[in-house]
Amino acid sequence: MSIIENTPRTSVPTRWAVDPERSSVEFAVKTFWGLTTVSGRFERFDGWYDAAPDCQSIELTIDASSLNTEHGKRDEHLRSADFFDISDHPEVRFTSTSVCNVSNGTLHVEGGLEAAGVVVPLEFDAEVRQVGEELEVEARTTVDPRRFGMSSGHVRMIPPPARLHIRVRLTEAKARTKQAPAHEPARIAA
Repeated sequence: MSIIENTPRTSVPTRWAVDPERSSVEFAVKTFWGLTTVSGRFERFDGWYDAAPDCQSIELTIDASSLNTEHGKRDEHLRSADFFDISDHPEVRFTSTSVCNVSNGTLHVEGGLEAAGVVVPLEFDAEVRQVGEELEVEARTTVDPRRFGMSSGHVRMIPPPARLHIRVRLTEAKARTKQAPAHEPARIAA
């Protein structure tokens, strides 16, 4: 039985929210004409998965400034207008247009990936596993950075594609509570 089949059959989907503390969004791209690989990650992101037998959707929003390859000058360049252009486009966002169950625990996902102000279609399979009361979703795919207008330099040192690896832990949204930020006093009802 699939995860979706375990979801109550109602018109209201169950919302599962990303737990950023137990999730990762990573990338790897060849450089120096494919001789070496640069790996990195995004450290701040959030998202959700709405699951129902007749209606599913996924969204992941990434803070582009949280890009980290463990090399300060390279990260600064990747945040520049040559790549992510975070001053004008601070977020990278994936929004699904179609999510289909293809087998027990596998979803086929189609949607748009927006980065640097450009949206490109993206299609991939995602594995979904139930872990206790939570879900874990893992997906791998590739994308050509040139489709976003990202530069690879005059000598084409960065050949496509970039590899993406997303592993997220999801909790049922109603189970997550948001506390007031530390700098704001909690409001007490009269």
